[in-house]
Amino acid sequence: MRKTVAWLLVALVAISLAVTLLPAADAAGGLERPHQKEVAQILVSTAENSSRDWRAQYRYIEYDVEHSATENRGYTGGIIGFTSKTHDMLAVVRRYVARKPADPLAPFLPALRRVDGTSSRQGLGRPFVRAWHRAAADPAFRRAQDHFRDAWYFDPAVHLAQRDGLHSLGQFAYYDAAVVHGLDGLRAVRRHARARADIPTDGGRETAYLQAFLTARIAFMRREQAHQDVTRITTAQQVFLDAGNLGLRLPLRWSVYGDSYRLSETALRHYRLTGHF
Repeated sequence: MRKTVAWLLVALVAISLAVTLLPAADAAGGLERPHQKEVAQILVSTAENSSRDWRAQYRYIEYDVEHSATENRGYTGGIIGFTSKTHDMLAVVRRYVARKPADPLAPFLPALRRVDGTSSRQGLGRPFVRAWHRAAADPAFRRAQDHFRDAWYFDPAVHLAQRDGLHSLGQFAYYDAAVVHGLDGLRAVRRHARARADIPTDGGRETAYLQAFLTARIAFMRREQAHQDVTRITTAQQVFLDAGNLGLRLPLRWSVYGDSYRLSETALRHYRLTGHF
């Protein structure tokens, strides 16, 4: 009888621990799950390119003519907006050229090195744009973009969010901040948020911390002329948070820059299978 009671106690403790660890286990997955990562890319694409079709953005490229010299990032292109000023566009092209020395972008590598860190387009121009469009049809170029999206932005942001005990929405909030502000910018937003609320792994409420993070993020964006429109937060991430949708469960409804979007399980499944909505 005593053994039976003892085993019952052990079982109850095990069940209790399992229940306690469920949120942490979910946070450890989150955006690393393939379908959740797909949702994240779609959400970023609506903010960066006003389109749910993130795969169509491999060929996207344009020169910034709207902002001041300090905010002008030169050419912006690809699935998350790699720029010629901030080194990541150079990194993508360099990786592609290393694997395909005769690719269309190879002749522009010296010019990209020269303009890195500046807003200049000297040696680039329309021929560079046409070469980028041609390269986008090459799976090797798309893989180069995927590599730096993951290595420099997605993976570090998601892993940091997981360590903070955040589920899919929080992981996406970190990733989106990294896309716009870089990893250093993400860390700066996080520091401001932590000054106002504890992260879940320190015992804080996830919703309270995420609210602090989004509030800090809005303040950071409004410091730059290029980011005065904060609807990627106020009518997207904030909407999900207000609904308590920490897991980014579908269907999702949001808007960015006045454009409304919807994503259902059926639409996501079709897009993953066909590459079309």
